[in-house]
Amino acid sequence: MSEEGQLQDYSVDQLAGAVVLVLGAVASLLLVVWQSKCHCKVNLCYLFQCERRPPNEDEMKSLKDQAKKLKEMKKKEDKILKKEKEILDNQSESATPRLVPKTSKDLEAEKKTDEIIDRLV
Repeated sequence: MSEEGQLQDYSVDQLAGAVVLVLGAVASLLLVVWQSKCHCKVNLCYLFQCERRPPNEDEMKSLKDQAKKLKEMKKKEDKILKKEKEILDNQSESATPRLVPKTSKDLEAEKKTDEIIDRLV
């Protein structure tokens, strides 16, 4: 009969997996806190302190300018892609096989085949 509260024997790889899961959860929580725009101060076991503050007005202006530039570039890219698609659609609709000029060897071979056909007929 097994006693209540006693853990089973676990292997080293199971322990490593549990440690990785716990560390991943803590790291993702810290990442969410760090990427938030609120004022926060992280003190990890008194080893180091990190502080995150929201951007000031100058930084906000530069961020807005960067966002405008990205939108303009996106619009230009969309226009270019649209024009390329129109050109490709027009080419595929009116595509005709490209004619290759005949060489002298091709002309001689054509004459010979014409002569052979004339003899047979």
